Amino acid sequence: MQQPKSIYYLTGMGGQLATGLGEELARRGLEVSGRELSGEFRQLGFQERIDIVAGDLQTHHWSERSGVVANSFGAYIFLHAQAQMTPYAGKVLLLSPIVGEFGNEQSRKGFIPPRSARLNQLARSGQYPTPTRCEMHVGSDDWQSNPSAVLELGDLLGLKVTVAQGAGHNLPKAYVRELLDVWLSN
Repeated sequence: MQQPKSIYYLTGMGGQLATGLGEELARRGLEVSGRELSGEFRQLGFQERIDIVAGDLQTHHWSERSGVVANSFGAYIFLHAQAQMTPYAGKVLLLSPIVGEFGNEQSRKGFIPPRSARLNQLARSGQYPTPTRCEMHVGSDDWQSNPSAVLELGDLLGLKVTVAQGAGHNLPKAYVRELLDVWLSN
């Protein structure tokens, strides 16, 4: 399998395409485009964001030489966009993916995203169009992207899930760099 030449990147909340992970992807010579979960795009309704991402992928990034990298809530949007398409043709890398409702008793923080049970329902019923080349990575100490929920969804969909021991929601830069080396070369 050849390395992707273009990456469709969906940032986490407030992320930017040209900094952090997007900058690392571009530094590797990849053509990076996608959506930032900020500004006008963030103000759109949930279904509008899903439809835009699905349209972007189907129109401009639908080949075996394309890839998707999505982080946190960007991964949640990708997973919902994938639910209304045929299995994505390229490679997919989901980092600290939000896969539904989450909460933390210690900090008394939580979040219930739109359609929080939908992905699990589709997966359990066998109706989720799973991409064939998709993997997820989550930190063992991530309270936003609950590792047990990510492992459960991965198991239901037959996806590779790696739990980075000792990592939180923001996976360490060294871990992500090494992961990209392997992911891009396979």
